[in-house]
Amino acid sequence: MPIAKTPAPLFDTYREFLALNFLQLSEERPLVRDYLTSFPAELQAAEGYLAVRGFLKSYAGNEPTFNSYRTHVERLLLWTLLIARKPLLELRRRDAEAFMEFCLRPPKDWVGPMVKSRFVRIGGRKKLESDSYVVNELWRPFSMTVSKRNRALAETASQDVSERLYKMSQGSVAQVFAVCGSFFQHATDEGLTEVNPFRAVKQKSIYKQRNTLDVAGRSLTQLQWSYVIETAEQMADEDEGHERTLFILATLFSMYLRVSDLVGRDNWEPTMGDFRRDTTGNWWFHVVGKGNKAAKISVRDDYIQTYLTRYRRHLGLPALPSSHETQPLLSTLKGRAGLSDRHLRLLLQQVFDRSLQRMVAEGWSDDEVDHLRSASLHWLRHTSATFDAPHRDMKDLQADLRHNSLSTTQNTYYNSLDEQRAHSVKNLRIKD
Repeated sequence: MPIAKTPAPLFDTYREFLALNFLQLSEERPLVRDYLTSFPAELQAAEGYLAVRGFLKSYAGNEPTFNSYRTHVERLLLWTLLIARKPLLELRRRDAEAFMEFCLRPPKDWVGPMVKSRFVRIGGRKKLESDSYVVNELWRPFSMTVSKRNRALAETASQDVSERLYKMSQGSVAQVFAVCGSFFQHATDEGLTEVNPFRAVKQKSIYKQRNTLDVAGRSLTQLQWSYVIETAEQMADEDEGHERTLFILATLFSMYLRVSDLVGRDNWEPTMGDFRRDTTGNWWFHVVGKGNKAAKISVRDDYIQTYLTRYRRHLGLPALPSSHETQPLLSTLKGRAGLSDRHLRLLLQQVFDRSLQRMVAEGWSDDEVDHLRSASLHWLRHTSATFDAPHRDMKDLQADLRHNSLSTTQNTYYNSLDEQRAHSVKNLRIKD
């Protein structure tokens, strides 16, 4: 069998991974086993694969974590086999530094478009055990997506934006370093090695995320937000089907929610009963967030009186919910409970697109419009928290954002009030 020279996916989807036989390699796809055995014995490809598989299994209780960790340790294993040409468990500090540099500037043949499927099934419409699988030819260890802004501008100018340099974000660099370090810590705990090469890296600060996060780059301005919320209200007035869209937008914004707080999780589906009023008349929204942590978020009166009651009346429900209510928070237009995160993003993209069109039609400058081209659902959380930070106690905002650390809230929203900072220096003179 010829020695593999190009990277190939080694781990399938979360569901397929859970179905593996973790005592041996018998349940792996034949093409994965063939790929591993194509390498010289001295590279110990199978041993490295088993070590990575064991590490991923320890995180198999959470699908998003599994997917993220799979990406980074799979890259590491492929790099050791194809580039470093040495066993994974024999890497040392210089190897760790070389891998980090490789991740910052991967060769072009390791970078491709965003591809969801790693393997392609060969067979009929009905899935059978006899079906075979091949590697998706478009798959690459690194993926490069074109931002919505650049894609829109390129389409307008009829340009090709696919040919550009790959650039890893600071957050991703920090995650690569952390995940690979965790893998070697796991391998050490399991007695597979005695060295954690990532812990031995001397200049760790190069690969660790900065304390501050530039939320200004992922937040709408007051002008843009006013257009977005007014556009959603206009859409709801014109078409009752968009009452739900307006409710989603207002709900995400008013409580700094993540998409999973509306979509739900495996063990929790949000209902109208998750809005609860305490004995003093204050409203709270009860959620199960990241890490399956239960929490409650304070709800502003304006949201209750304007947007929640409006949507409930549209649904034919009493103006205010009861804590015992089991009505799904969101449902399809045909009444089926729950919406996917993709569905939510598509609905809000309609609002962003129409808001952009309104601003252009009304003559706003490109500087005032441009930022809206990149807007996404998650921007609503950053936008709202940025707007509210000057008016709320830091600890209160931390609690509603559900940040584990107060410093995260402080560094993200209280050190990023650029408009206020710029205003304070604007009229100061150099010469008296």
